[in-house]
This record gives sequence, structure tokens and C-alpha cells, in this order.
Amino acid sequence: MRPCGARTRQSPNTGLATPTGARCLRASSGFSARISASPSGRVTARRRTPLLLLNGIGASLEMLMPFADALEDREIIAFDVPGSGKSEATILPYRLWMLSMLASAVLDRLGYGRVDVLGVSWGGALAQQFALQNPHRCRKLVLAATSQGMLMVPPRFSVLSKFMTPRRFNDAGYRKQIAGEIYGGKARTERLLVEEFRTTSRRGYLYQQLALLGWTSMPWLPLLAQPTLVLAGDDDPVVPLANARVLSMLIRDSRLRVLNDGHLFLISSADEAAKAVREFLDGRDNNGKA
Repeated sequence: MRPCGARTRQSPNTGLATPTGARCLRASSGFSARISASPSGRVTARRRTPLLLLNGIGASLEMLMPFADALEDREIIAFDVPGSGKSEATILPYRLWMLSMLASAVLDRLGYGRVDVLGVSWGGALAQQFALQNPHRCRKLVLAATSQGMLMVPPRFSVLSKFMTPRRFNDAGYRKQIAGEIYGGKARTERLLVEEFRTTSRRGYLYQQLALLGWTSMPWLPLLAQPTLVLAGDDDPVVPLANARVLSMLIRDSRLRVLNDGHLFLISSADEAAKAVREFLDGRDNNGKA
């Protein structure tokens, strides 16, 4: 891969570089992605395994800033999936295994080896795929507000239908109108939670949908050996809590944490979620390894 664009600039309060200083990496395969990485000078951060963040469908780097702020003292890598945020859309559709390879290429280009991986919503599916394809590179796995794909316990059609197009990203008035219904939890009363949404491309959004078409992790979840934390909200209209219970049941070394919130708990309950993630990533697994 070759870099293009500006150098990263680290936010004073977070381990995640500010999106204005993010840079682009362009792969020989035609993929390109805006990335943000945070090599930290702090000794405590350098001793911890870096964390790769994988975002939800249509979402840009900005969406994860509150959560990254709350994590503290940890090297963080995140990127806009092609067609979302400021990453260019691909000409042809792609599959999750191809994005997993892109994520590995990003880590290679930035000089990272072993990482912990956190995926939220659509990014949780990509995180599962990455863990399967990179059993030695992925040390620990965090799955937030996500499911096992095609065989998930589905939401109501009235909720699912509002995810079929990127209108909720591109129409601020519409987004505020439906936020409580589709995201649940604190989004039912705190409409400011959806202020940081950025516009996204129709083609990029469609390609992210197609990447999940027919995909499910159900048959191979028992093969994942990584210690896994499953995070879920107890009022998540789009990914019902039953899906988190399925994930935690099928992944052999997993634990489930349920937050009193909805689909956006990484934003609306950032401090609580970050505390759970920090304790899990810094703790020891069932084999006594840190």
C-alpha cells in the first residue's frame, strides 16, 4: 500500500487521531481508506496491545471519537470503509473477507503486528471475519451491538426498513425524527446523540450491504479461539439482545456484558462501555495470559 494525504494529528484528549489529520492509504488492489492511527508516547499505552476499531455501516471516523476519548492511554487504529466517511467508494462490490485483507494491509503499512479488535454493529461482522482470518494477529475480540449475520434474530420490519438506504445519514431532520425508534436507549430522549453523523455515499452504503449478503458466522463461531467480550444494549431495536446471547453461547471463550442503553451505547454510554472494554483488554484470559 502507499500513503496519500495528510499526516495524523493526535487529539489532546484521546488516543485516536483527529479526523482532520487522518490520512489515506491506497492499495494496489484498488481499495483505498482514510485511516487514523495514534502511536502514543506514553509508557502505559506502549505496553498495551493496540486496538483496531471497526465501525458500523455508513459511519465515519468521527462517530467513534467519544468512545476513543473515554478509552485513554491506548494506541488506536481506525479507518473509513471504502465508500464511507472520506474513503473513496470502490468500482465493484466486495465481500467481508476482502475488507479483512484491507484491514491487515492497513496494519502492515502502519507497522502494527498483533492487535486487539473491536467491531460495532456492521463492523462487528467484519471483526468476526478478521478474527477468523487472522487467529494469531487478533489477540482479543470485542463485539459491540452486533450479530452473527444472516441467521440473526431480526428486528421489526419497521426498524429494518429504515436501514435499507443511507437517508438517516444524509437527512438530518429525518434522522432526528426516527433516532429513538431505530436506536433505542438514550437516543429516545437525547437527540443530540445523532448530531455527529456525517453524510455517506449511496454506492458505498449499498456495497457495505452487499458485503453482508448471505454472510453468517454461525457455523464457525466455535472455531474462534480469541477471548471475546460481547457488549449489548438492553434496548436495541435493530440488533435485539438475543443476538448477543447467541454470540456469547457459540464463542467458546466469551463473556457477555449488557448495558442499560440502545444501539448507540458506545457513544451515549461511552464511559461505561470504555471501562468494560479496558478491564477486559487489560485483564487475563482463561489461560491466565494478559
